[in-house]
Amino acid sequence: MSHPSPEPSSTPPSWLPCGHGTTPEDQVGCRGIDVPGHTACLAHLADADRDAYLSGLTPGTDIDHRGTTFTEPLLDALLDALRDPATRYPRLGDARFTSATFQGDAEFEFATFQGEARFQSATFKGDAVFGAAAFQGDVGFRSATFKGDAVFEAATFERDAEFRVATFQSGARFGAATFQGNTGFESATIQGDTVFEMATFQGDARFGAATFQGNTGFESATIQGDTCFVGAVFKRAASLGPLVCAGRVKLSGAVFGGPVTLSLAARRLECRRTRWSSTAEIRLRYAAVDFAHAVFEYPLTIAAEAEPFVLSYGQPMAEQALADAPDDGVRVASLRGVDAAHLVLADVDLSGCLFAGTVHLDQIRLEGTCSFDRVPPRTHWRRWYPLRFTPRRALAEEHHWRASRPAAVRGWNVAVLGAGHIGPAQLAPVYRALRKAFEDGKNEPGAAVFYYGEMEMRRHDRTGTTRAERGLLRGYWLLSGYGLRASRALGWLAAAMLVTIVLLMGFGLPKDSPKQEATGTVPPGGGKVTFEIDKADPQSPTGDRFTGERFDKALNVTLNSVVFRSSGQDLTTTGTYIEMVSRVTEPVLLGLAVLAVRNRVKR
Repeated sequence: MSHPSPEPSSTPPSWLPCGHGTTPEDQVGCRGIDVPGHTACLAHLADADRDAYLSGLTPGTDIDHRGTTFTEPLLDALLDALRDPATRYPRLGDARFTSATFQGDAEFEFATFQGEARFQSATFKGDAVFGAAAFQGDVGFRSATFKGDAVFEAATFERDAEFRVATFQSGARFGAATFQGNTGFESATIQGDTVFEMATFQGDARFGAATFQGNTGFESATIQGDTCFVGAVFKRAASLGPLVCAGRVKLSGAVFGGPVTLSLAARRLECRRTRWSSTAEIRLRYAAVDFAHAVFEYPLTIAAEAEPFVLSYGQPMAEQALADAPDDGVRVASLRGVDAAHLVLADVDLSGCLFAGTVHLDQIRLEGTCSFDRVPPRTHWRRWYPLRFTPRRALAEEHHWRASRPAAVRGWNVAVLGAGHIGPAQLAPVYRALRKAFEDGKNEPGAAVFYYGEMEMRRHDRTGTTRAERGLLRGYWLLSGYGLRASRALGWLAAAMLVTIVLLMGFGLPKDSPKQEATGTVPPGGGKVTFEIDKADPQSPTGDRFTGERFDKALNVTLNSVVFRSSGQDLTTTGTYIEMVSRVTEPVLLGLAVLAVRNRVKR
């Protein structure tokens, strides 16, 4: 058997190396650890000694070949010595291959590692095949280099599996693999395609700062713990899912360089400071989503799925891992710092979403049924007077602001995480931008709701709104709900008409209608007679003023005043002034009511 050449290095290993092939340039020589009872590594043992060592191995034996360089025949001979006669597959105890080099294909398919499997800093120059392998102890591939295909399909990792800082130069396939412990791919680099289809992660899965340079697929993967892709880089197209995660999916700081499709059923999706350099579609179930300070360079859609995801072969994906998760829809937690010009939201819950600081919010597209929080219902008492809020949509930041005010009424939600010091001055532009977004979407009734919120914030803003303007806004709100509450304007109109009628009956209508009188003088000797027609001044009423006849006259005057017409009814001086005031105020109130009806029904 030929002896492989060790990789040159000037740093001696932590174990006693074989030292074969030392040169002045390489004073360490072969880094392979000595075989027990010998002074050479397995690669440099004499043939007779190697055969004797291998023949002494039994299935399940612990082996230590750190730093050893394996050719294909040498590795096959080692695995044949550990092959279980009952299963015909290799069975190893503790396997230590730290810093080992596999010059050809490494065929560990169907192998069973009963103890720890240590491949830290190992180099696989050919394909590394661990398909259907069973790792019963901890697995370590930290800083390993896979120059060929890395195949772990249908492998089972019963405890923790570590692939941190590993390099996969030709892709990695973990389809149908099962990870029962925690899994770590932090800072790993995968240059080819990555396949985790139908994989199961029963512990946490960490992919922080990993780099995926090829296509990435996680179809039908199930993760029982948290999934971490923090700082990961996906340089080409990525398809994550359908994936079920019982915990959180962490993508914060990740970079997506190609088109992305995410289909996730999880409790929470964290995408803070992510960068999306191509189109992306994110379809979710159950999750609360945080996109604070994310960057969208192309259109990105976040949509809620009402039914379980359907796999490529037509079957719905099982969601037992989320059986205890509340099915209250997909909730967006934050869009702060986001440029929403390319963002589309469909059928998501925005009741807890933080919008303050979102750029180009007026260009956001809201499709389907996107729900917002509501103001507190029912009538509340503030000190000695009742207080009732007009039913409308309200932002989470408004809830936090109102709940934080002194003497706040019950029902406002103060527990809005991350709301910070937000007040009316910051919320008015947010309501204005959302109003414009609804207007551009031809949803005028929806826009009217956010117009109401905008005016409310302006009315309460003591920094950007003058006192005079706040007074006008308060009157506008009180009379007609900013031109949006027809019932309020009609109520004030009815009250104004009633007051006008009562005042006219009490003071405006004369006691009796004055009659015309004609007076003239007949010239002596006859001739033309000239008459002067005059009417007596109306007399103030006395006696019973509130009669049916006087009510009819007062009602006639009032109704004509509403439409800005004169009734022609004789009035006292006081009644004339009452009519003048009525002809100014009541048409205005009628106009506000008509405007409110129009704003509520136009589309």
